[in-house]
Amino acid sequence: MARRRHASRADRIGLRAAMADRLLPFVVAAMSFLAALALAGSIAAGTLATRWLSGTQGLMTIEVSNPSAPAAAAGASRVDAVLQMVRAMPGLADARRLSDTELAGLLKPWLGAAADDGSLPIALPAIIVVHATTGAADPASIATVLDRAAPGTLVDSGSRWADRLAELTASIRASAAAILVIVALVAASVVAVAVRAGLAQRREAIEIIHGLGALDSDIANQFAGRAMRLAAVGGLIGGLAAPPVLAWLGHLAAGLIIAAPPSAGGSGGLAGLPPLLVATPVIFTLAAALIGWIAAQVTVRGWLRRLT
Repeated sequence: MARRRHASRADRIGLRAAMADRLLPFVVAAMSFLAALALAGSIAAGTLATRWLSGTQGLMTIEVSNPSAPAAAAGASRVDAVLQMVRAMPGLADARRLSDTELAGLLKPWLGAAADDGSLPIALPAIIVVHATTGAADPASIATVLDRAAPGTLVDSGSRWADRLAELTASIRASAAAILVIVALVAASVVAVAVRAGLAQRREAIEIIHGLGALDSDIANQFAGRAMRLAAVGGLIGGLAAPPVLAWLGHLAAGLIIAAPPSAGGSGGLAGLPPLLVATPVIFTLAAALIGWIAAQVTVRGWLRRLT
């Protein structure tokens, strides 16, 4: 009996019947799950960009066609003449020619077995990789110099792709941030709709206790407490559902990680997720509770002002 009297005092307006505990937690859980996916996309884009840029920043590739033909200004072959010139250039280091095995490995995803057995109908160019130790290395200027010894030599710099990748990463992060904002607004709108439905259902009881002197803050706190608990349950459910799905998606996308450090490549499952994603149950529970509290407070206080 004591417990029932305590429950009736805590729920003087009858919110347990006015705001059911079914639809609101389910919708908030779905919103939390979508927010976790957006957050994971932003983190994954930044991580992949960092790893790709670490391998391509300052890297230059030089393509020499007809590598075994004699060079224009010397008796050496075209590829040997280009290698000598590149190694003598300031600001460039670690110049080396890719072996036939390495070149076949790069072409195999597109050309298949023909890249391994040498049955291609065309002669492959020689590929030279070199690292630019300074920012003054201009691919166009280098190509002009090398063209004198081996006409048709092409020079490509990883910085061009790095700039495009940085722009892509920034756009993905901006999109993820926009999705998080939209999800928060949708969750707040759902809470507001649920609160308005509760206000409409308990209108007579609210008018009575409000007329007897109940403060707006007391009534708003009653609704806000109920909305906060329901939203927190939804945030917890969505936060708990997200990490296993994200771990599975991370396993499927493991092939996109190029030159990953040993610590990142050897772990899998939930242990392989960033700490921020592992903590999504706590983060989204608190975030959903805060959104539920604020949305309910604003909705109830605005309704009470119109009531008076």
